[in-house]
Amino acid sequence: MSTELLSRIARPSFHSKVMQVGDTLKFFRDGQTLGMSGFTPAGYPKAIAVMLGEHVEQNKLQGKMRFKVLAGASTGAETLDNWARLDMLSDLYPYQTGKNIAKRINAGELNFKDVHLSNFPNFLSYGYYGDIDIAIIEATEILPDGSIVPGAASGIAQEVAHHAKQILIEVNTSMPSFKGLHDVVYDQIPPHRRPLMISRVDDRCGEPTVRLDPGKVIGIVESQLPDQGRTLAPPRQDELKIAEHITEFMESLVKRGTLPPNLLPLQSGVGGIANAVMVGFSKSKFQDLELYTEVAQDNVLDLCDAGKLKFCSTAALSFSTGGFQRFYNEFDKYREKFVIRPQAITNHPELIRRLGVISMNTPVEIDMYGHANSTHALGSKLLNGIGGSGDFFRNGFLSIVHTPSTRPSKSDPTGISCVVPFASHVDHTEHDILIYVTEQGLADTRGLDPRKRARLIIEKCAHPDYKDQLLDYLQIAEKRHLPSGSGHQPHLLEVAFQMHVNLQKHGTMKLKSWDVVRNSPVPDQQPWASGASSSGTSQAKSPQSSEPIWYRLAT
Repeated sequence: MSTELLSRIARPSFHSKVMQVGDTLKFFRDGQTLGMSGFTPAGYPKAIAVMLGEHVEQNKLQGKMRFKVLAGASTGAETLDNWARLDMLSDLYPYQTGKNIAKRINAGELNFKDVHLSNFPNFLSYGYYGDIDIAIIEATEILPDGSIVPGAASGIAQEVAHHAKQILIEVNTSMPSFKGLHDVVYDQIPPHRRPLMISRVDDRCGEPTVRLDPGKVIGIVESQLPDQGRTLAPPRQDELKIAEHITEFMESLVKRGTLPPNLLPLQSGVGGIANAVMVGFSKSKFQDLELYTEVAQDNVLDLCDAGKLKFCSTAALSFSTGGFQRFYNEFDKYREKFVIRPQAITNHPELIRRLGVISMNTPVEIDMYGHANSTHALGSKLLNGIGGSGDFFRNGFLSIVHTPSTRPSKSDPTGISCVVPFASHVDHTEHDILIYVTEQGLADTRGLDPRKRARLIIEKCAHPDYKDQLLDYLQIAEKRHLPSGSGHQPHLLEVAFQMHVNLQKHGTMKLKSWDVVRNSPVPDQQPWASGASSSGTSQAKSPQSSEPIWYRLAT
C-alpha cells in the first residue's frame, strides 16, 4: 500500500481490504450487473475496467465475459467503449458516446435503453433494472465513517452504492481530494419524497460524501489513471455566429425586463456549438453569470478567469486533459466557484423550473414545426442518446435549440439540411422548445401557432439552399388541408421524409420538386372525412354526428 493511498483511507478497518487491481478479477463472472460512478468522462472507475478489458483480450474471452452495466452517463473510451470492442457488454443504460458501443447497438448486438438522465437514478432505485451485483465507485478519499469523497463527478454513485450487493472502491491518488466540492442529496422514493431545499445555484441541501454500508466493501484498489477529458477544437465561424445570435437575444430580453442583468442560470450541453456559446458569453458584457448545468467544460474556467462566473453547479467537471491540469494547478481558486451534485439533482425538473434555468442544447435536426431529433440519424441510426437535454428543455425558463443550418454530405457541402419538414425521429416536441438558432438567425417562437412557427423557422433558421424548398412544402400542405378544415399543422405524409430519402439515394437533401399531387383532395388521404375507410368499408357512426365514433372518442 503506497503512503499516498494510506493517507486517503481514514477508516482503519478498510486497510485490510486494500488489494492489487488484478486481485479483484475473482469477483467478476459472466452475466453480472455492474453499477458505476461517474458522469461523462469524469469520476468513472478506470483501473478495474481497464484490467478486465486486458484480461478478456489476453485470454481471448471476447463474448464469454459480458456484463449489464448501469452508469451515470458515458465514460472514458478506455473503459466501456473498449469493453464494447471486446464484446463485453450485453446491456447498457442510460447514455453513451463510444464509437464501438454505437456500432454494436446499431448492429443489434448490444441492448441499449436511452433514458432521460433525471429519470435514470429514480428508475434504478425503483428496481426497474433488477439487482446490482457489484458497484465500482471512484473515490478521492475515504472518511473515518467509511463514506467516500467522489472525484470530478459522482453520477449515480449513491444509488448504486445503496442497491448493490457488493462494492469495490478505486481510490484515485492522481488527483487531489475533492472533499467539500460535492453536495450529495439522499432523496426518498415515493410516497416519502420531500421538497429539495435549493432556491439558489450555490445552495446546498445534502452531504459532502457518498454514504455506504462498510460491510458491502469487498475490495479497495489504488488508481493513478486520470480522467480522459475531451479536447474541443476552436469554435468555427458558424458556431460563433450562433453564439452571437444567442447573446444578442439575451441582451434584448434584459432590455425588455424579461431577464435580470446577469440573466438566469445557464445550462449548456456538450460539443462544439455549446463550447462556442460559452465562449460568446465570456466575451459578452454579461457579469456574475451562474450555471446550473450537467457538464462544465474548459470554457467555464475561461468564464471564471474573465471574472464573469459567479457560481457553477454541475454534475461533472468534464474538462480536457489540459483543462484538468489547469484546474488542479489552481485548485483552491477554482473550487470556490463550483459544487458537484448527483445527476438526480442537477437534472431534477423541480429545481430546473424553480431556478428558471435557460437551457441550450444541440440536436441532429429540427423540423419546421419545432420538433427536435437529438439521437437518431435518418430516424434509425443511434448516435449518442438523449442525455439530459429533455430534462432541461421541458422544464427550463427558456429552451433554446442550436444547430448548424446544414451539414456536409459525402458529395455536397450543404447536402444535409438540419431543418426538415418532419423530423425523422422526435425526442423533443414542439411543446418543449421555444427558441431555434442556426448561423442563419434566431427564431423566437413563443406564442406562435404551428404555421406561423413554421414560417419563422424557415425564414430565420433554414439555409438559403433550402428555404424555397421548405416553404413550398408548407404552402402545398396548407392548400391541401386548410379548405377541408384539417390544417392546424398541415403535412404531406406521402413526401414528409422525401428529403431524407433523397439523401440516401442521391447524397443530398436538395430536391428538384416534391413528388406530390398538388391540390389533391383531403378525403383521399383522410378517409374518416367521408366516413369511409381506405378499403372502402363503412365506419360506425354516432346518431348525432357524421363523424365515426372512434374519431369522436379520440378527439
